[in-house]
Amino acid sequence: MLGMLGHTFVSFIDNIMVGQLGTAELAAVSLGNSFMFVAMSIGIGFSTAITPLIAEADSSDNLQQARSTYKSGLFLCTTLGVALFFGIYFLKPIMYLMNQPEQVVALAIPYLDLVAFSLIPLVIFQAIKQFSDGMSMTRYPMYATLIANVINIILNYVLIFGKFGFPVMGIVGAAYGTLASRIVMVIYLWVLLRYKERSAQIVKNLKVFILDFLMVKKIINLGALSSMQMFFEVGIFTSAIWLSGLLGKNPQAANQIALNLSTMTFMVAMGLS
Repeated sequence: MLGMLGHTFVSFIDNIMVGQLGTAELAAVSLGNSFMFVAMSIGIGFSTAITPLIAEADSSDNLQQARSTYKSGLFLCTTLGVALFFGIYFLKPIMYLMNQPEQVVALAIPYLDLVAFSLIPLVIFQAIKQFSDGMSMTRYPMYATLIANVINIILNYVLIFGKFGFPVMGIVGAAYGTLASRIVMVIYLWVLLRYKERSAQIVKNLKVFILDFLMVKKIINLGALSSMQMFFEVGIFTSAIWLSGLLGKNPQAANQIALNLSTMTFMVAMGLS
């Protein structure tokens, strides 16, 4: 539950700190994150296919199946993360066609460039997290998420407001904080699992580009349905952001505050499920 909540908490902290800059900046983060929420729902939903397959292999002590599942899942999630990044990158001009406030769009684009790139480490982390969950090692992804949130808070404070000699970067600083925290999150969990006896024999010495195509197909079949389900759930929230933007930057910023709270409660329920 805390692992799922942690992803939302990164955006929540961004909004609290960016909100001190003004309504236009908060609305810009809201608009940028609306694209991110859609992409994250696809990536997180797809990665959930890994957990039951790993749990099945672990319960039957099938090391070969566990290694094949982890390797295939990691490869597919990495590929999906890259695809989602490029998808958002090339869809940015759509914001100009959505009748959103021009000032908000101008602020959102540089923010979105960086947080979109953070999708790559985020979806890779999800692959490793779902593997860890399937091995009943749920505390380690939680630790990674907590560390990432602490780093995000520190970097946000330093970069958004220009502390300790750094330039004032505004919402771009928040994007850098998010990107850095997600990279640290991946590295921490990846290294940790390599040194845990229970997981080391599975995650070490993998030939990532030599794939079991039957396992790849199985993960795609399971993951595609899960990602679509989560996509439609999150799409309802996202459409509210775009509709509020038609009313102006102030309603859009207000909607973002309410959306943060509702999203966090949604993530709690999803994490428990």
